Amino acid sequence: MDSLTQILLGGAVAAAVAPPEHRRAALLAGAGLGTLPDLDSLPIWLLTDDPVALMTLHRGASHSLFVLPLVGALLWWLFHRRGGRVAQAPVRWFWAIQLALVTHPLLDAFTVYGTQLLWPLPTPPVMWSSVFIIDPLYTVWLLAACVAAFAWRARPRAQHALVLGLALSTGYLGWSLVAKSMVEREADRTLAALGLEGAPRLSVPTPFNTMLWRVVAMTPDGYVEGFRSVVADGEPMRFRAHRSDVAALQAASGVPAVARLDWFTHGFLDARQQDGKLVLQDLRMGQEPDYFFRFAVAEGGGPWHAIPPRQLPVERDPGLLADTWRRIWRQPAQADAAGQAAAASSGDTPAASASK
Repeated sequence: MDSLTQILLGGAVAAAVAPPEHRRAALLAGAGLGTLPDLDSLPIWLLTDDPVALMTLHRGASHSLFVLPLVGALLWWLFHRRGGRVAQAPVRWFWAIQLALVTHPLLDAFTVYGTQLLWPLPTPPVMWSSVFIIDPLYTVWLLAACVAAFAWRARPRAQHALVLGLALSTGYLGWSLVAKSMVEREADRTLAALGLEGAPRLSVPTPFNTMLWRVVAMTPDGYVEGFRSVVADGEPMRFRAHRSDVAALQAASGVPAVARLDWFTHGFLDARQQDGKLVLQDLRMGQEPDYFFRFAVAEGGGPWHAIPPRQLPVERDPGLLADTWRRIWRQPAQADAAGQAAAASSGDTPAASASK
């Protein structure tokens, strides 16, 4: 999640656990601990300029559930030795420190980016992908709770505000999982009808909301993409097919950057040849045709040879957010659906293309 949300979550958790008379100090300490894991970007940036490494090493060791409890215990021991608030309430402060740290990677795992919770085990990053990396409806409850707790200090209502804020934000995460399940059930029915039952598929909310979802499924010659509003849509999902250079991706599988990206993205990659280079796009973040992460990773083609990975610029659609907001509340126009159906005889519709 974004840094502000992590700061607020760390502050709220620590303040809820620490003694009431230490509440303001716990808010500040928890805010610092809540953003600490993301500081791994600085040493990574200092050690390498490889954009693939920068992307895939982030949320690694500093987000590990094997590492952070040890860091928390060390910090607690150091502050306990110095006396002060931690020595006055050692048990409460131990858990305040631990929870402020551990909740950071757990919240990150709800996004699609990927969080290496089990580092150093070589398992792929965890990506529950039920909330966007910035979601105001998750953050606002934590912000209100932290402001109230800071103002009311040791008063009982400050504790009530913290508990309520954490309950509402956690409840929103629960809702995101329910919405995701609803979307995936409908997507599975449509994909099965297209002959794509069992195909690797991913669902992820569109920016800043959990009402409109994007679903991607991998096919033998590329991938399909569809959208589902949990508010407006009642008809079966429609998917549009897109081709990928699957043969080139397989031929370049031995290139380190290709293997690393395939592992990090769980295989949700698009491959294209551009100007003699193999370009990979992370299909999890963005939507057709604009994706946040595009890398040139190899050249040659017969065979492919590794090159220093280079991140390519992406043009942003300035109307995307407005289109997303409109799509939440209404299904595609009937004319659009009719136009797609009329094209079926040429094999250009999402369903026809996906079933080839």
